[in-house]
Amino acid sequence: MLRAGGDRGAGSRLLQVNVSNERVMADRPFNVLFLCTGNSARSIIAEAILNKVGAGKFRAFSAGSQPKGRVHPETLRLLEGLGYDTRAFRSKSWGEFAEPGAPVMDFVFTVCDSAAGESCPLWPGQPMTAHWGVPDPAEAKGNPAEIALAFKDAYRMLHQRIGIFAALPIQSLDRLSLQRHVADIGRMSDATTKAADPA
Repeated sequence: MLRAGGDRGAGSRLLQVNVSNERVMADRPFNVLFLCTGNSARSIIAEAILNKVGAGKFRAFSAGSQPKGRVHPETLRLLEGLGYDTRAFRSKSWGEFAEPGAPVMDFVFTVCDSAAGESCPLWPGQPMTAHWGVPDPAEAKGNPAEIALAFKDAYRMLHQRIGIFAALPIQSLDRLSLQRHVADIGRMSDATTKAADPA
C-alpha cells in the first residue's frame, strides 16, 4: 500500500519503496494518524502514547470523522496523571489531514468500529492502514471510579498495541509483511484480556 510520492517540501518526503527488495525506507520519522469518530478519547490517547514511546521514530496525530469539538475531561485527567503534557490536544476533523500542506501519513489506524466503516478521505501517499478497535471509554456508565477504569482499560490496550508497533523493524520488512503485522496487532485477543484485569 505504501508507494513513492512527490515532495511536500524540504524535509517532508514520503516513504519510498525500493523496487528491488520492496523494503520501506524513510528519511524522516514515520507519520501515524489515529482515527476515531469523536476524537475525544481513544484516538487522543493513542496519539499521546505513540509520541512518547516512539519519539524520534514516529510522529503521531489524531482526528475524528465527527469530532466532538473538545477532548473528553477523563482523557485529559488520565493522561495528565500519567505525566503527559496535554496542552496541545484538541478534537479535530480528519479532513485537516487530507488538505494540501498537511503532514503526509505513512500509517492510518482506526481505533473505533464506526470510523473503520466510514468512507475515509483520500490520503496523499496512500498510507498503510489497519483497524485497531478498542471499546469506547466515553460511553462508559457508572460512578466516577468505573468511568475512570474504562479509560484506563482503553489506555492499557492501546499502550500494548502501540508498544508492539513501535518495536517493529519497519525498514527491514517488506510491504506485505508489514501490512500483516499491523493488521495482526489490531486482532490481538490478549489486549482485551489484560485490560480487563487491572494491575
